[in-house]
Amino acid sequence: MEKSIIDKARQWLDPTYDQQTREEVLRLIEEDPALLEDSFYRNLDFGTGGLRGVMGVGTNRMNRYTVGMVTQGLADYVKKTYPGPHRAAIAYDCRNQSPDFALITAQVLAANDFTVFLYDALRPTPQLSFTVRHLKCQIGVMITASHNPKEYNGYKVYGDDGAQVVAPHDGIIIDQVRKITSPAMVRFSGGKGQIQTIGREMDNLYLDTILSLVNLSPQEISRYRDLKMVYTPLHGTGVHIVPQAFSKMGFTHLQHVPRQEVTDGNFPTVSSPNPEEPEALKMALDKARKTGAHLVMATDPDSDRIGVAVRDQTGDFVLLNGNQTASLLTYYLLEKWKETDRLQGKEYIVKTIVTSDLLQAIASHYGIDCYNVLTGFKYIAEVIRKNEGKKVFICGGEESYGFNVGEYVRDKDAVVTCVLAAEVACWAASRGKTMYDLLKELYVRFGFFKERMVSRTLKGKDGMEQIEAIMKRLRENPPVQLLGSPVVLLHDYKKRETVDMVSDLRYRINLRESDVLQFVSADNAVVTVRPSGTEPKIKYYYGVSTRLDSEQDFEKTSRILDNKLKALNDLFQK
Repeated sequence: MEKSIIDKARQWLDPTYDQQTREEVLRLIEEDPALLEDSFYRNLDFGTGGLRGVMGVGTNRMNRYTVGMVTQGLADYVKKTYPGPHRAAIAYDCRNQSPDFALITAQVLAANDFTVFLYDALRPTPQLSFTVRHLKCQIGVMITASHNPKEYNGYKVYGDDGAQVVAPHDGIIIDQVRKITSPAMVRFSGGKGQIQTIGREMDNLYLDTILSLVNLSPQEISRYRDLKMVYTPLHGTGVHIVPQAFSKMGFTHLQHVPRQEVTDGNFPTVSSPNPEEPEALKMALDKARKTGAHLVMATDPDSDRIGVAVRDQTGDFVLLNGNQTASLLTYYLLEKWKETDRLQGKEYIVKTIVTSDLLQAIASHYGIDCYNVLTGFKYIAEVIRKNEGKKVFICGGEESYGFNVGEYVRDKDAVVTCVLAAEVACWAASRGKTMYDLLKELYVRFGFFKERMVSRTLKGKDGMEQIEAIMKRLRENPPVQLLGSPVVLLHDYKKRETVDMVSDLRYRINLRESDVLQFVSADNAVVTVRPSGTEPKIKYYYGVSTRLDSEQDFEKTSRILDNKLKALNDLFQK
């Protein structure tokens, strides 16, 4: 082990740290060198989702000291960037220690003379984004690790527009944080600030605002008010707010999963509280089969991601992936905007570079722009900010089960997405169809696009080095063909350069630098490789497409595309 790691750990034996922390650090030094190395080999850094890590002692862990030091650096940044008086909003999810981390954050900001608006109980991430904007705060903090396993917690920072911070502000914040080298430099108490508790009044404002985006009339909703749906919050923050949204809309048959409505950071009913995982929806699906429900929805612990299941042609349930959900919702919204003559040529949608190109095809059909941005919803929010007052944002989505509508919230919002999914179910029913029928209709009209994401978990310092080696190898020896079709475009987002492999011409990529490689073949197979910004993983995104002449060919064509996706994965996992 490097001496610098041990030296860093020994600093945590100082009386500045509490006795329990000192005892645990000493135990790691004497008994568990591997865990000691992983706890101290680096400082937690901001990625696409902010600060996120395993809870425990150490500089590479989420604990009261790393939270306090980050908050002090954040306070220093705000004071240098914005004139006073300074205001901040704080919310937290259901995870272990989330209330404690939220209170520490509030206390440090108040000690730095901030007025702090702290929620009285757990609330969704999108509601925190809304709150920052509504209360005109310079900064917001959401304590959450989103859909990560139970060992994790995190710290999402939001700017004055209600969006997660992007460059250069994220780098400036980190620079300020790095100047805080000891808890002794943190103002944990004192100061002239104050902490104000907020709660139900903000819930009502948030719900009224997002429900103003509903496209169906009360009369149309009334026709399908008895539509049977099942919803689960997976022990998280959607437990009250999502059912309230459906009640305000007028729906009367929202079924619950009582065991998963218990707020518990250990997530006792699931191995992972991730709506991308089929296992997480098992209890909700069982409830739907017993009750004859038509739609199943699950939100992750901080209610920014949504999982959706619909009945297929056999009558059983099929889980939609993030690309399919985003495509269905976008199709519905653009159809509704077209019907009501709201498409005036200034509207646009946004997707990320790893999200299905089906969204681009849909946007082109309706004559609106589709922006393509880096992975992370903060980049979608950045486009919205740049276009404020000039163009109209309709919706944005990403393959990782995130979606949003309108400009009130500047992050993915599973609450409004649940509402929108119910709208789509009503719209389909009004046309004598199911949501699964709409998906096939979509593929016939715009092309059959199918995607798959595969991730490899590589933990610790060695894992980080393996991920770096994989990216280095792919840059030095990129594939020359995909499924027998030559690679014609290579997008290197780290170099911010596109290489036309046929002409050898190079083009500038007008996005921020990011460690992402993307390969495109002549027949439009797409492979994207990137290290995760929030987990010790490297992710591979595969996409293929073809024409679908009729819905009767759906199953056969789907199997062909599945085989192609498997072949791509086999190629890159050798």
